[in-house]
Order: sequence, then structure tokens, then C-alpha cells
Amino acid sequence: MIEADVRTADGRNLHAYSRGDGDLVVMWHHGTPNIGSPPVPLFAAADRLGIRFISYDRPGYGGSTPLPGRDIASVAADAAAVADVFGVGSFAVLGHSGGGPCALACAALLPGRVTAAVSISGLAPFDAAGLDWFGGMGAAGVAGLRAAAAGRAAKEAHAGGEPDFLPADWAALEGEWGWFGSVVEPALAAGPAPLIDDDLSYVNPWGFDPAVIAARTLLVHGAGDLVVPAAHSSWLAAHIPGSSLRLADGEGHISVLPPTAVPALEWIREV
Repeated sequence: MIEADVRTADGRNLHAYSRGDGDLVVMWHHGTPNIGSPPVPLFAAADRLGIRFISYDRPGYGGSTPLPGRDIASVAADAAAVADVFGVGSFAVLGHSGGGPCALACAALLPGRVTAAVSISGLAPFDAAGLDWFGGMGAAGVAGLRAAAAGRAAKEAHAGGEPDFLPADWAALEGEWGWFGSVVEPALAAGPAPLIDDDLSYVNPWGFDPAVIAARTLLVHGAGDLVVPAAHSSWLAAHIPGSSLRLADGEGHISVLPPTAVPALEWIREV
């Protein structure tokens, strides 16, 4: 793993990562709250497929400078800066959970540079027409995101709680995807501010329309997900031209990854 600090045009620092030397570059977009280190459970498949991972800590996480008030669209410029430093021209994007909208932002706002996009367990825009955004979401998620929708002060005052995981999610965390523990703990080391910034960005205007995405796009979701209901990916699939949707029966927010993440990398490799 190579780590580097990237200076943005507005003078911020982004802590970035590069792993592997394959000819196909995939930028990983992490969830909330994680740092950006790419997913170890996918390394063996990446090596087999000739994939190089690049990634970075979103603002406020790990070694990256905070950017209060950031929207989802701001990810695109940061991603481009990271790719530039690593000498990468075109690349695919892969995001999980809160990283899903970030991957879609890159596909929408870096046309011609992003070759393919995958969102796993990702959110739809808060103002998505015809979508019951909170429908099917667990109590903890509803409380936390309604607090974010009420504004920064309400979100800062919100106590949080256990995630709305299925038994299958907890079981997945006992296996190789227990890797998440290594990226959650450092993400919270300096406090909840970046998590709050993330949640505010999800419920405020994203700054781009997913309908403009022209790159090949795959939406993947566990049909039983209570953290981000599968209806979010179904809505995105209906509004991103030419996109594909894969629903995994009985899977939740984390448990969807073991059966679908490697096939998603294989789908990217087909581009």
C-alpha cells in the first residue's frame, strides 16, 4: 500500500492510498464512518483481475482536512486531484453505503474520465421524486437522518445508536468483512464531525443530477437492507440511463458484500 498526501486547489489536504499495479484503476469511495483505505477483502480478486485500487479519506476523516458544508458534488474535484497525483487518467469508481453517492458524483461530473460506476447499498437523493426516502429504514437510521435534515445543531445533539443491521450483517462482520473494524475506529478517533458532515450532505442537495450519468452504471443492494432500503437503488436504476440493478435476496447492508462485491469488480473489468 502506498499512501500520499494530496494538496487540493483550495489548499486542503487529502490523505490518499494506492494499492496494486494492475492496468485497470478503480477508485474506492468509503462509507460512513470510515477512512478511505481500500477494502482488503477484495484484494485477491483485484489481483486476479488486474485492478489497482486508489482511494482517499473524505474531508475530516483520517488525514484529510475538514470541509464543513461540503456537498456530494465536491467529491468529484477531490477524486480528480487524487487521480492526478497518482498519474491516473481514466478510472472506474466503486462505492459502498455513503460512498455510493460519491461514486455517482464522479460518474456524473467527470464524464469521459470515469469509465464505469458501481454503487453498493447506496443512497438516492433526499429529494428523489416518487421515493419514500425513509420507507423501510430502521429506527436508528430514521432518527439520525431526520436529525440531519433538521440541521447541523440537531444532528450534533443527536445521540446515535446501534446500526440497523440484520443478523446476516453481524455474521458477515464475523468473517473477512470484519475488516470494517480497521476503518471505522480511526474514522471516529477525532470525534463525530466528519460523520455529521457526511449525513448533512446526504439530506441536502447533492449538487448534481444522477440522470446525467453516461458511464456504465451498476446498482447493487441487499433486498433486506434496513440501513439504506433497497428502494433507493431501485429508484437510481430507474433514473440513470442504461444502468443495471442487482438485488440480493435476504441480504442486508453489510452481508450484501460477500456475494456481490467480487462480481461487481468482474463487471467493471468487462468495460
